[in-house]
Amino acid sequence: MQETLAHVATRIQRFEPRHKAAFQSYLRQALVNRVRDQIRRVKRRPAGDPLESGHASDETSPLEAAIGREAVERYEAALQRLKPGDRDAIILRVELGCPLAEVAEALNKPSVGAAHVTVSRALVRLAKEMARNRS
Repeated sequence: MQETLAHVATRIQRFEPRHKAAFQSYLRQALVNRVRDQIRRVKRRPAGDPLESGHASDETSPLEAAIGREAVERYEAALQRLKPGDRDAIILRVELGCPLAEVAEALNKPSVGAAHVTVSRALVRLAKEMARNRS
């Protein structure tokens, strides 16, 4: 988009508005043309060696898997050490992705704000437990 706008800026003196939305139409067409050019350019390039592509693999490396597994184990152990109310707040909000209104209802909190405070404090306690377990 930025390249397209820069290109349009260099040719702005050639633009002749013929109707009210002419400039928006001109920009839209310039962007469409730029996208088409990029697609053509990619199609012309040979694929080459996939190892030389410069793209990182989407797969998890063994090191990342081990670190991730360790973090999950620390998380689960720390979660179990929390009070049931804190544990429920974290599970509802973080793991299940429940909206704060649902968290408030499930935890019998008087308001969404109270549920937010409960979840925030529970997360702080969880972080402290995870850090304590790391040492």
